[in-house]
Amino acid sequence: MTFKEKYGPVALVAGASTGLGAAYAHALAARGLDLVIVARRKELLDDTAHIISSKYKVRVLPVVCDLASSNATGQIQNATDGMSIHCLVYNAAASYIGPFLSVAVSEHTRITTVNTITPMKLIYAFAGNMIEKKRGAIVLMSSLAGFQGSGFLTAYAASKAFGRILAESLWYEWKLKGVDVIACCAGATATPNYFDSSPVETGFPAPRPQAPEKVVEACLRRIGKTPSFISGNGNRIVSFLMQHVFSGKMAINLMGNTTRKMYGIND
Repeated sequence: MTFKEKYGPVALVAGASTGLGAAYAHALAARGLDLVIVARRKELLDDTAHIISSKYKVRVLPVVCDLASSNATGQIQNATDGMSIHCLVYNAAASYIGPFLSVAVSEHTRITTVNTITPMKLIYAFAGNMIEKKRGAIVLMSSLAGFQGSGFLTAYAASKAFGRILAESLWYEWKLKGVDVIACCAGATATPNYFDSSPVETGFPAPRPQAPEKVVEACLRRIGKTPSFISGNGNRIVSFLMQHVFSGKMAINLMGNTTRKMYGIND
């Protein structure tokens, strides 16, 4: 059975204009799925839609939507009314790098909404039909930052822990119902957002950034086989050390110290 036969005919990718989201959109289109791609920046989204539809000869519906909005799920449901969506990829993420009290609480609320509330609502909105038809795929992007406390990434790290646990829990609930759920736990990835944050290389415990396409292909190969996975050999080694060799306190200190050095934080 092909990927399209199992999870098609339409995939919805949230956070799809650049980086990992665009890589997911390309990979799914290459597998023959029509797409709904969602992001808040219209020009970038339209460009991505045009490139993909021209290259792969699939239909691409761009939906401009701020995923921090309280009615984001309703907007997406209205835009996709009547479409048979059996593949949902939630890649969108918001983050703030710096001391917790150095930004307004509204920013932490926005991060939490984009990274936890909206994906949960979207899954709830679209999974019912998947369960009824006994076929579906749901991908949630998580992060190594969510495996332990991560100073200066507070709301982001906490929200990524939520996403991983949500995916793993739904994997168990739906594994015999024809719906495959997976959390893709990525480390640093060579996306525009990553480079825009101007990180400084520090060596261990920060492996070199992965190419988005490698992360995506690794995830699409594993869906249906495992509830979650860590992309990249370097990331898996670091995670093993952090979770099974170092104490919890040491792991938290390493994460905080590394982020401090990468971004020159002096609090």
